[in-house]
Amino acid sequence: MMNYKHPLELISVSADVNHSKIDASIIWLHGLGADGYDFEPIAQRLLQLNAFARVRFILPHAPEMPVTRNNGYIMPAWYDVYGSIPITKEDEAGITASQTYINTLIKNEINQGIPSNRVVLAGFSQGGAIALYTALHYPDKLAAVIALSTYLPLQAQFKSDANRASLAMPIFMAHGLFDDIIPLDLAKSAFDTLQNRRHLVTWHDYPMAHQLCEQEIIDITQFLQQVLQLDLVE
Repeated sequence: MMNYKHPLELISVSADVNHSKIDASIIWLHGLGADGYDFEPIAQRLLQLNAFARVRFILPHAPEMPVTRNNGYIMPAWYDVYGSIPITKEDEAGITASQTYINTLIKNEINQGIPSNRVVLAGFSQGGAIALYTALHYPDKLAAVIALSTYLPLQAQFKSDANRASLAMPIFMAHGLFDDIIPLDLAKSAFDTLQNRRHLVTWHDYPMAHQLCEQEIIDITQFLQQVLQLDLVE
């Protein structure tokens, strides 16, 4: 069982050390077995760009829990994984518990003066699944969601009319053509579902496995600059 009873650690980085001029936040979720430090190099790379001078990155660590698919080995996970993918059984309780936790992180940013439409959720693999699921069910419009090498959890239950605010939210989906962890077809199925229900979703694929590549990072950077309307800061 995952434990959200105690506050989890997270990494918060920005170019503005006093956080006094922050006007947008990006909450980026790592994959299964990793931690918040996994994507800190990308956050630091983007913060080197003048356009990101007023952006804060929040990089939370998932709680540790036994993962059934990995013989019960305890590792950072946003929810349990029962078997191989394609998925036949999903940890709905774990998914919704992580959704609730990410909602709390969004609320924390709002309490610091960042409106929900200036908050981006991003994630890779299992973290991408939680980012996508949470963003689609959040009651207010978020700035965008970035779903990398992932799929839509509980897709069979998904109804876009459960949260119409998400219909106006840009969605960046990306996947490796040679991904042997999360099949390309599973990700494409999520994309097709969202597109058919008129979400603002774009698809990107790259000649890579279950990872990120340079062109993908460039595309993500441009996407963030567009959805957050990041101009050069004097």
